[in-house]
Amino acid sequence: MRMKTVLCPACGTRMKKNGFTKAGRQRWRCVGCGGSQTIRYDATAARLEEFLGWLLSKDTQVEMAGQGRTFRRRAAGFWRVWPMPSRTGELHRVIYVDGIYLARDLVVLIASTDTHILSWYMAQSETSRAWEALLSPIPAPQVVVSDGGPGFQKAQRRVWPGTRIQRCVFHAFSQVRRYTTSRPRLQAGIELYGLAKDLLHVETLHQAERWFERYMDWCGFWADFLEERSWQDGRYAYTHERIRKARSSLSRLVSQGTLFTYLDPELTREGPLPATNNRIEGGVNAQLRALLRNHRGMSLMRRAKAVFWWCYLHTEEPLPAKEALASMPTDDDIDLLYRTYSAQPKRDDGGPEWGDRAVWEELHHKDPYPFWLD
Repeated sequence: MRMKTVLCPACGTRMKKNGFTKAGRQRWRCVGCGGSQTIRYDATAARLEEFLGWLLSKDTQVEMAGQGRTFRRRAAGFWRVWPMPSRTGELHRVIYVDGIYLARDLVVLIASTDTHILSWYMAQSETSRAWEALLSPIPAPQVVVSDGGPGFQKAQRRVWPGTRIQRCVFHAFSQVRRYTTSRPRLQAGIELYGLAKDLLHVETLHQAERWFERYMDWCGFWADFLEERSWQDGRYAYTHERIRKARSSLSRLVSQGTLFTYLDPELTREGPLPATNNRIEGGVNAQLRALLRNHRGMSLMRRAKAVFWWCYLHTEEPLPAKEALASMPTDDDIDLLYRTYSAQPKRDDGGPEWGDRAVWEELHHKDPYPFWLD
């Protein structure tokens, strides 16, 4: 293997070998300025690239150097790093948001454009505070496409009050299907399932108005039927509770006006808008699930860091390996911040809780007054 050319740090001229030091290290002399020095090769960046190459591949650790033992030793330090998003201030017309759960009490919220990841945030659940932390450093777009996760609308009203919400129509359909199933037995359920399915094919304002009229007719026709009660488990309850829940899920979206934002003439002047969250579901979440599946068996924190690394590498301009490591916090940095700004640690070992604002607000956003606690 040919060695890379060594350049003088003072004048940038090529250097040539010039004997050895008493310790046996190679000495180099500059052919331009005559300066002499030894060169210490830093392999950290190369090891990081090796680690990230494995993380984004399907390779097992056994297939790496030393049947995995050498690789694990080289990569051990990178599992302590937390890749963080950078604030660019760039304006975007449409932003997609969603969350991927890694455990029952750990979710990574992600904001994305059509081409790259904008930001991410780890929390215990999809609370409005967690959504605010994700959205606040990003300039408000014209439209945000969401699957309707809990807490999002409250956060959007606070952080992006002028932004319009497009509720993913596929998720709206899926919510109805969850209650009616794809083969409903009752006529009311069959008709409601058909209406929800038709949402996927609405392409014009006229079709949207026609869909709305059909839905209101359905609600009026089956109103008395859905009010029926029967004796169940020692009390009177609605006989057709599941169809009522399916109706409520659609009625809520109709009243909020978030189903057909993508057809608003004022918004579509600059071009068509998306009706679904497929960009982040298929282009991000599906890729993350594949990554976690390829490397299943990792601890929960390593799964979270793997998601962080994937998101960072899919930002618009990720830094080179050496610069990235210099700017990223580690587990020790997080523990220090938590001990400094949290009076009552809640974890047995004194470390930070997932999504704790005292830690994550500082690491995600660089503000003059960065700390505030839940």
